Amino acid sequence: MGSISLAVADTPADARRRFLVGLGLAAAGAMLVSGKAIIVKLAYRYNIDPVTFLALRMAMALPFFVLVAWYVGVRRPVRWLPGDRWRVAAIGLCGYYLASFLDFLGLQYVTVGLERVILYLSPTIVVFLSAVLLRRRIEARDWIAMALAYTGVVFVFWHDVSLTGANVTLGALLVFGSASSYAVYLVASGELVKRLGALRLTSYASMVASVACIGQALVLDAGALLSQPSAVYWMSLLNAVLCTVAPVFLIMIAVERIGSAAASQTGMIGPAATIAMGALFLDEPVSAAQLLGTAIVIAGMLVLGSRKFN
Repeated sequence: MGSISLAVADTPADARRRFLVGLGLAAAGAMLVSGKAIIVKLAYRYNIDPVTFLALRMAMALPFFVLVAWYVGVRRPVRWLPGDRWRVAAIGLCGYYLASFLDFLGLQYVTVGLERVILYLSPTIVVFLSAVLLRRRIEARDWIAMALAYTGVVFVFWHDVSLTGANVTLGALLVFGSASSYAVYLVASGELVKRLGALRLTSYASMVASVACIGQALVLDAGALLSQPSAVYWMSLLNAVLCTVAPVFLIMIAVERIGSAAASQTGMIGPAATIAMGALFLDEPVSAAQLLGTAIVIAGMLVLGSRKFN
C-alpha cells in the first residue's frame, strides 16, 4: 500500500519570508567578510606584522575547519581519487594561503575601500583565465563588464593616491595578486567542487592554508605569536570567527534558500559596506571619486553576473 505524502507547498507568504531571510543571511555574510580588512587595519595600529597576525587568525579558525571537515566526512562520505589530496593541497596553498598573505601585505598600504574593490575583480580574472586555459570565448558583454570594473578601480585608486601617495601602487599590486590567486583557485577547483562538495573542499583547503600560515610565522618569528597585546588576540579571534568562519556558513545557507545567483548579487553590498566601516572605525575619508569608482565597479559586476547567471 503506497504511502501518502502530507507535504504542503509553501504559501506565497512563506516563500517571501524564506527569500527575505536568505537575502539577509547573504548580506550579513558579505558584510562580515568586508569587516576582515577593518580588523586587520585596527590590528596594524599595534605594530604587529602581517605574517604574525595572519597566523593568529588562521590558528584560531583551524579548529572550526577541522570540525566541519570531520562533520561533512561523517555525514556525506565520498571516495577520494588518486591525486585528489595533492590537488586540494595545491588549491589551499594558492587559493587561500597565498591570497590571504598578499591581501594582508597589501592592506599595509591601501585603504579598505580600494582593497575591497580590487578583490572584487576576481570574476574578471576568472574570465581571462577561462579564455586562456579552457578556451572559453570572451563575449561582448564580458568586455563591457571588465571595462567598467577596471575603470571604477582607477577612480578608487586615484582617491588613495591623493591620500597616501607612493606606496599605494605597491599595495594595489599586492591586493591584485591576492585577487588573481583566488581566481586561480576558482578555475582550478571546478572539478573538485562538483565531486567533493563546496563545504568539504573549502574546509580541507583552509586547513592546508592554516598550517602554511602558522608554519611561516613559526619559521620567521615564533616568539611574536606569544608576545602580542591582549587586544591583538581578541581581534584575531573576531577575525577568525566572525570574518572567516561565520560568512562561509551564512552564505551557504543563503544559497540553499535563494540560490547562488541572488546570493552572489547580494554580496555586492560588500564594497559599500567596507567604505562605510572604514569611515566609521578607521576615520578613512570618503570622496566622490571613491564612491563613483565603487559604483562603477559594482555596475561592472552586475553586467558580468547577468551573463553568468542567465
